[in-house]
This record gives sequence, structure tokens and C-alpha cells, in this order.
Amino acid sequence: MNKLLWDTPDRLRELLCELVSWNSITLTDGEREFAPKLIEKIRELEYFQTHPSQLQLHDAGLGRQVVTALYKHPSATETVVLISHFDTVQTEEYGTLEPLAYFPEELTRKLMENPSELPEDAQEDLATGKYLFGRGTMDMKMGLALHMQLIEKATVEEWPINLILTSVPDEEVNSAGMRAAVTQLVRIREEFNLSYKLFLNSEPSFSQVPKDIDEYIYSGTIGKIMPAALFYGKETHVGEPMKGMTANYIASFLTQRMEYNPIFTEHDLGESTPLPVSLQQKDLKMSYSTQTPYRAVALYNVFLLRRTASDIMDLFEQVANEAMDALNKTYQKICEREQVQGIGQVRVLKYDELLAYANKKLGIEEVQRLKQEVLEEEEWDDREKSLRIVDNLMIQCQELSPATVLLFAPPYYPAVNTSKDPLIIEAVELMKQSAQTFNNTIKQIHYFNGICDLSYVNYEDDGNGWTAFESNTPVWGDTYDIPFEDMAKLKGPVLNVGPFGKDPHQKTERLHIDSAFVEMPVMLETLIKSLYK
Repeated sequence: MNKLLWDTPDRLRELLCELVSWNSITLTDGEREFAPKLIEKIRELEYFQTHPSQLQLHDAGLGRQVVTALYKHPSATETVVLISHFDTVQTEEYGTLEPLAYFPEELTRKLMENPSELPEDAQEDLATGKYLFGRGTMDMKMGLALHMQLIEKATVEEWPINLILTSVPDEEVNSAGMRAAVTQLVRIREEFNLSYKLFLNSEPSFSQVPKDIDEYIYSGTIGKIMPAALFYGKETHVGEPMKGMTANYIASFLTQRMEYNPIFTEHDLGESTPLPVSLQQKDLKMSYSTQTPYRAVALYNVFLLRRTASDIMDLFEQVANEAMDALNKTYQKICEREQVQGIGQVRVLKYDELLAYANKKLGIEEVQRLKQEVLEEEEWDDREKSLRIVDNLMIQCQELSPATVLLFAPPYYPAVNTSKDPLIIEAVELMKQSAQTFNNTIKQIHYFNGICDLSYVNYEDDGNGWTAFESNTPVWGDTYDIPFEDMAKLKGPVLNVGPFGKDPHQKTERLHIDSAFVEMPVMLETLIKSLYK
């Protein structure tokens, strides 16, 4: 039998530290360089030296790549897809310790020299010696390391089940990596005649409340969508305020009704979505002047459990109509008080309605030119481009103003849940029993409470709930798309089983050493082997 490279806690820890040392902040050169390094690391396994075509890189845009490594047993069709992401968030918050953020052993030792710089709970964890600090230790390069250990054991011990390690970039921003991986997973399934039995992610176990030390596994993931709006008023001089209407005034009515609005709350399996809040609100004046701001934009965050994009657009339109009705009544009273005619009532439009109007008025070619003007702005992300496309069209269709134009801005993460699947029910029970052998208790959560790449598999939609997203997302098909049809082809239950850690995206991000290097390897191996016994 071949010697295993990553089979002991010490070797697994060394692997993690090497992966963490490869700086891979989203949208940086490090992220672009990570996938080729990972391929070379996996190629150290003898199996992939003799099966090189089963270790592949796939384009994910902007010079980034998805890694897939297929272990194929000669007589097996049932397959587990192991999903992880390798990008991380930035490290500025480490301050003077930033150079050590990617070196967990050194960072942890350095923190021990001056622990008083840390919050009290992190100091307590540091003093136990049971935590490893560093960017990406918890979120989520440990998950990738565990999957590498699994696929190594499978190749050496010839487990009678197939595994596809799938590691992607850009989970932290737009999930471009997982959206690209979906189509490749469909292709690989067909090429090798596979049957996907389980989609297994190993995002870490997140605390539910401060000081929470319970560990969790997740049988689904919460969804997220971003309704957005462009508010188009009428410009005027501040000395003549009633000759115009500020976009900020219009925006205030919608934002008041969107933030904390319980109409968007969903309940399922005893769990609920957080309330919606605004993620951005700004006017589009580029510089100071005494001209009033007549164009403004806002982004709102809405979480999902069962609802589709169409459901959310219907609710968003309902709230917007209520908000503009209230605005129009209030504005009418102001006009009566000031004895002026005013500029008219604010209407509500959806982006697809504005686009149809603009195509008819300006012609499809001119509308495409206006869109292309925006798309070529490399400094703007997909959210800014979405809003600016609407702005460009409204500038050419000012007769529709004053108006609130409703749209979606990327990204969109559909919710997924397979808690009632018999395989998942058995797997959850098995994981609880396995944890007990380490005197540990694990609890099940039905919806992972962070963004997760599992959103892009096992897509279910009884109608065409996604079409409202396609038709109301201005950058759809240009800089952003979602492979809904391929997602629906990736049928199979989902589960997230990962190591315990704390404070992702913070200076105090840390990984529990025993959970990561002792307990989780046994639990994941137990889970995979249960699928073929």
C-alpha cells in the first residue's frame, strides 16, 4: 500500500498551513495563482499521476480557475461531490500583524506574546492552546484540506464509491467559481456515467450567538437576493426646491418600508430568516454643487428559505407601491401648503418594463450601446453596473420621471434544503453518534446561516421562479448569469459537515485544533464509508 501523505493530525496540520500560506484574497493575483498550485499539490498523489485526465482546471473568469479531482472506482457509479472554496477575505484588520496573517503557527505564537490586544474571549481561547489563528484557517481552507485527505485515502484504499473534489474561487463575492463549476459537474457526470449521491460541503461550524461553543452540521443553506432601486426625481436649484424633487426624498420612503419589514420573513423547520436591511444607499451626484441630487440608488438584502426570485419581486413591488403611495400623498399636502403645482406623482417601474419602453423609443441598438458604455467601466462591479445601466436608460427616458425603478443586483443565492431526505436523516444521526465518541455534541441546523456554494446545486422550482431574476437583472448575460437549468440537473441531497472555529472574517479568526485535525477526519471518513456499506 502507498504511503499516505496527509493521514495524521500533524501532516494534516502541515497541509493546512501550506494552503493558508498561499494568499488567495478574492479578486487578487493570489486567488488566480491558487488553483495551479493546488493542482500540483494533488498531483503528488500516485492515483492522479496515473489518471492525469481526471485532475482538471476549468475557467471561472478573470483569470481564475476551478479545480476538480475525480477519484473513480472501476465498478462504482455512486458519487460524492466534495465542495470547498479557496478564496479568502482581506487582512487589513490584522494591522502590524498582517504579514503573519497567512502563517498560522507563527501568528498564534506571536499573539501569545501579547494577548491583551485580543478581545477577552479570544484571549481565553488562545490561552488554552487549542486554537490555531490565521486568515483562512476556519473559512475555509481546513475544509479543503479535509477533502484532500479524504480523496487521498479513497485512492489508496480503493473505496468503492467515487469522489469529486471540487474547489472554487470567488465564494466571498459573487460565487463565480461555483457557478462555473455547476456546468462542469454536469459534464463530468455524463462523461463518466456517474450518479450524484451527495453534495458535501465542509464550511466550518458557525456560532449562533456570541460565546456559543456548540458545534453544528447543516442540511441546507439559506438563500440571499438583492432587490435594488433607482430613484429618479427632478433637478432644481436649492433656492427653488419646489421646482424639483430630490431622489433622496423618494428613496427615504422605500428604505423606511424595506428595512426590518416582516413581510419578507420566512419560517421553515423551526428556523427563520433575518429581517431585510439596506446594504447601500447613495445619490449619484459626482461632485458638490447647489443643484439638488435627482438620481439615487439603494440595495436591499433579503434572505430566503422557500421563496423564489419571482416571489421576492412581487413583494418588493408591493412594498414599493405602498411607499410611493405614501410619498405621493405627503407630497401633495406639501404642494397644497406651498401653493404650487408640483412635478407630479412618483410611479413604480420594474427594470423589464423600463427596458421594453427604451427599446421601443430608442431602438434595440441604441439601448445596447448605452448598456455597453456601462459594461466597459472596469472599475465598477456588477452591482454598480446594474444600477448605472438603469440610470443610463432613465436619462434617455426622463418623461417617465419621477419614478422608482425596481431591479435585482447580483449575487443571487437560491436557498436549498434536504433535511427530509432519508439519506440526510441517517447521515445526521450518524454524525451525532460519531461526535459522541469524542465526548462531543453536534446539533443539526436546517439552513446554514452564511452564504454557501451549496446554493447552486439541487435547484428546485415548480414554475419559472427564476425568470424574474433574469429579466430584471441589467447585467444578466453580460457579466453575470446563473446556470439554473444545469443546477436543476445536479439532483442530490446536500450536507455541510465542517470543523469548529470562531470569528470568520475577523482578526481573531481561529480554528479548533482537535475538531479540525482529530475529530473531523474520523467523522467525514465515517460518513463517506456509510454510503457504500
